[in-house]
Order: sequence, then C-alpha cells, then structure tokens
Amino acid sequence: MNINHLAIAPILLPLATAALMVPLSERRRTLKALMSVVSTLGTIAIALTLLSYADAQPPGAGATSVYLLGNWAAPFGIVLVVDRLSAFMITLGSIVVFCGLLFAIARWHGAGAHFHTLVQFLLVGLNGAFLTGDLFNLFVFFEVLLAASYGLVLHGSGAPRVKAAVHYIAINLAASSLFLIGVSLIYGAVGTLNMADLAARVAALGDSERMLLETGAAILGVAFLVKAGMWPMCFWLPTTYSVVVPPVAAMFAIMTKVGIYVILRLWPMIFGAEAGASAYFGSEWLLVGGIATVVFGCIGLLAAQDLPRLASYSIIVSSGTLLSAIAVGNVGVTSGALFYLASSTLAVSAFFLLIELIERSRMPGADVLAVTVEALGEEEDDVDGADPVGVAIPATMAILGIGFAACALLLAGLPPLTGFIAKFLMLYALFPAGGVEAAAVAPAVSWTLFAVLLASGFAIMISMVRTGIRVFWVPLESEVPSVRFLEMVPIVVLLSLCAAMTVAAGPVQSFMQATAQSLHAPQGYIGDVLSAPRVQPAPSGVVP
Repeated sequence: MNINHLAIAPILLPLATAALMVPLSERRRTLKALMSVVSTLGTIAIALTLLSYADAQPPGAGATSVYLLGNWAAPFGIVLVVDRLSAFMITLGSIVVFCGLLFAIARWHGAGAHFHTLVQFLLVGLNGAFLTGDLFNLFVFFEVLLAASYGLVLHGSGAPRVKAAVHYIAINLAASSLFLIGVSLIYGAVGTLNMADLAARVAALGDSERMLLETGAAILGVAFLVKAGMWPMCFWLPTTYSVVVPPVAAMFAIMTKVGIYVILRLWPMIFGAEAGASAYFGSEWLLVGGIATVVFGCIGLLAAQDLPRLASYSIIVSSGTLLSAIAVGNVGVTSGALFYLASSTLAVSAFFLLIELIERSRMPGADVLAVTVEALGEEEDDVDGADPVGVAIPATMAILGIGFAACALLLAGLPPLTGFIAKFLMLYALFPAGGVEAAAVAPAVSWTLFAVLLASGFAIMISMVRTGIRVFWVPLESEVPSVRFLEMVPIVVLLSLCAAMTVAAGPVQSFMQATAQSLHAPQGYIGDVLSAPRVQPAPSGVVP
C-alpha cells in the first residue's frame, strides 16, 4: 500500500471538518460535537496507521513517506515528512485532543461559541507542525494552532481568562516575531528553509554565513523555548493554564511539546556531529536552561496552593526534564526522554481533567483555608467520644482518589508506572557502565541530571501527597461531586494508556530507541527527503 497521500490526511481531515462547521449555527452544537468526534477519531486512526508503517521500518531508518506538495521536489517545494517521530507526535497529540474534546462535550463545549471549530483548527496546526519538513511551513502551522489557542483560552469568558488571554496572546505574538526574524536570518545565511537541505549545507558554510546561521538559530530557539516553557520565559504558563477551562488545559498539555518537538527535530539534525564548526551549538545553554527550569518548576510545585497551578508547574518540570535530556546528545537518554514525553503528557492531561471533578466537591477557597489552618497551627480538643479522624469516602471520591494517586505516581516517576520507567531509562543511559552506549557523558553532567531527576520526583511527591491529604483525607468542607460517565471516560483512557505502556514497556522502548537513533543519525532522513521523486503523469491512454 502506498501511504504517501495518507501523509496529508491528518491535516486535511480536521481542516475540512472545521470549514464545514464554520457556517453552522451554535444551535446545532450537537451536530458540531458529532462531527468533531468523528473527525478526531478519524485522525487518530490515520495517525495509528502511519505509526504502524513507521514502526515497520528498520531501526535508524529515515522517512517512511515524503509528500511533495504541488509535486515540486525538495528543496524547492514544501514537503510533508512522516517518520517515527512525526507519527508518534501526531498520534499522541490526536489522543490528547480527543480526550479533552470528550470531556468538554459533557459540560464545557456550550460555554462559548465555535468551540468545536477551534478544536479542529488546533488539530490542523498541531499535525501540520509535526509533519512539515520546511521551516516556513512550520511557521504557518504554528500560527494556525496559536490562532485556535487564542480562542480556546477565552472559552468560558470571565475576567481571569480575559486577563490571562491578553498576556498569552502578547507573549506568543512576540515569539512569532522572533520566529520570523530567526527564519529570515537562516535563509539569508544558507539560502534554504527545507530542514533536510539545511542540514546538508551547514558543514560547508563559511565563517560569516555560519555566524549568521547561529544567530538566526539562537533567535529561533528562543521563540520555541518560550512555547516550551523554559525558565525564565515560562512566567506566562502557570497563570494561563490554571485559569482556562479544564478540557482546554488538558489539550494544551501537548502545546508545550510543540516547542520540544522542534528542538528535538532540528538540533540533532542541523547541529549534530556532522555540522562541522557548528556541532552541538547551544548545547550548554540548553542544558543549563533545562536544569534551571526543573528547579523553578519544583519551587513552584512546593509553593502551589491550588490544584490547577500544581498541574501547571508539573508541565514546567516536564519541559525542563526533556530539554535537559535533549541537551545531553545521547541516544539512550533521548530514547528515555521520548518515553517520558509520552508518559508526562498523558498524565498531565488526565490530571487537568481530574482536577475539574475534584474541585466540584470543595467549597470555594478551600485550599487557602487549609493553608491558613496549617499556618495558625490550630488544634482540635482531644475529647473522649469525639468523631474519629478522617472521613468515610464515598465511591465517587474513592475513584477520584485512585486517579489522583495514579497521576501522582506518573508525574513523580515512582514505580511501577511509566514515569518510573522513563526516568530509569534516562538515568541508566547517563552512565557508561550501564552499557546503553559506548559514548560517555561527562561525569559532572551525569551526576547533575541524576540529582535533578531524583529531586524533581521528590518535590512532586511532596506536593501531591500534601494536596491529596487536604482534598481526600481531611477536607474542611466537601460533598460528593456529581460526575457524568462521559467525564470519566477520557480520564480512564489516558491513565489506561499509561498502564498499557507500562505492560508493553519493552516494545515501546524499542520504538523509542529506534526513533532516537534516527534523530541522532539523520542521514537517512536527509537522503530520503532530498531524493524523493516527483509523481510522474501516467502515459496517454493508461489508467493510473
């Protein structure tokens, strides 16, 4: 089966669905919801098909499919490229968006206009960004997903969301300006924006062109590090993610990974070992920034006094961990980071949805009151016959508590779930004695990352246990929340996927290892893109 035309389907399907929904009145919300669900399920099916074809390629192979838009050969035309990494990312993104969509249909999709249309445009931007092989096209899809996210941040209205949206839009417009400046400098230095062609030309650049390239790459990197949430450019993230409606926050768990994806795609390809004098350009800054991001996220976790901010700072810790791992430039560490990327994204998305259900059982300001009681150190009288410590937990609260515990284990990296496996794989690869690779990582880097990974897990566990006690064990005032079946389904799906990855850790890790090998040895990808043949017209009188 020729899958070349399937490469564009994850973009065309949600784009066509969004176009059909635009003229529909909001009174046809049920029809819109049905169309959105069918479109997103179709996108997941296409993504899984592409993922299976990519997985069938030998380890370290290049592109599975190269789609030439307009039938112009690279580097003159825009291309879409399917390989292991892009197939993995569109699958992960589609699943996260689908789970957020299901949760929204139960309650939140009626809180504002054009919700389903914006979700489909968000999916268009995400899939396009993951599939494109051209920097300018990456900018186009990046702006599509940002435009959709602007509307989704405002969904549900309210002063806090409007205020957060103003900051969010301003920051992302500034990042987009940096993106354009960086791309312009790179084109002026190299004369191409095709990623594969750019990587093939880097080693032969002269000193003046190389300086211009590195300047452009640094500016471009800042634009994506803003989106990835690296410190000190992550100040916007906790405020924004903690006030948007829960299903949107769950979808946005994949948004920070767009910046991570671009760095993971471009840095080993353009500034890898074959880049001559530019080899490993910026790795020190990426490593230091990643570690600083983890530290900042841990401080935020320990200081957070409400559940949404707790989840938001968990995203920052996740981003810092991934950036640090990428900066190491080690195949084994990168494969563990990819495992961690999937685990943390699914866990944070489930956590945002779970928070909405937990918050329904609590009175407004419960977190602040609990902190006040702790600070004042009030004690209850120890009187015979007093009520026993703790509360009887109804079935709904017990289910929510189990979900909360699962999220805590996943985010903290404790056994037996995927968070632990991912961190173990990264730590195992940091030391040559582990036997993952012959290439050794500097001991100082290895031990620093070792300490950071363990400390971040410890900080997450402290904050989650503290919050869990307040919410489930000694709540000041609570009632059993009303939870719909449709609201529990996406949470169960996300956590079940983490459980499935735990059971199938061997095959999943083999896929991640092969993906990391192709990223750090991009010659196959470069050759496949630059040599992709144009579609030749069928001879006259012959049915193609």
